[in-house]
Amino acid sequence: MNKQFLIPLGTFAVLVIILVFGLKNADTVRDVPSPLIDKPVPEFSIATVEDQQQTFSSEELKGQISMVNIWASWCVSCRAEHRLLNAMANQGINIYGINYKDELADARRWLNAYGNPYVKSAHDITGRAGIDWGVYGTPETFIIDQTGTIRYKHTGPINSDDMEKVIVPIVKKLQAGL
Repeated sequence: MNKQFLIPLGTFAVLVIILVFGLKNADTVRDVPSPLIDKPVPEFSIATVEDQQQTFSSEELKGQISMVNIWASWCVSCRAEHRLLNAMANQGINIYGINYKDELADARRWLNAYGNPYVKSAHDITGRAGIDWGVYGTPETFIIDQTGTIRYKHTGPINSDDMEKVIVPIVKKLQAGL
């Protein structure tokens, strides 16, 4: 056997093992801890997608249990979770949005086409609010308690299991005052 082929073959085998390991552990990206857990929501006041004359501010997140969903019309994963956000809003969960680095017309078209689960959605065209929230990308979702404190962060799209086993139970627990 020719030994010159062993080095490229060995290198290829190592790369395949790394790829397989990475794919098997792809869900660990959701485990990226947020330094904002148990801290007040970042202060902001931004014009809304729905009406540029109105604002959505951090003050509105006090006094109730709510979710803040970071989203964009260009985000494929946001589309995957959007029907679940609509379902949670229909269950009475207060969901606010921060539209991240998106054109206003595109964001409005998105909400008209897929439904608007948001009480209000800020239009964060510059991404400044997203930076303050520690956003890695879209979508990301935060659960806020009645004091305006971040209690949970979900990175990536919410799926049915996430909604039923994690998100809704945390919201219900906070609503019950536990």
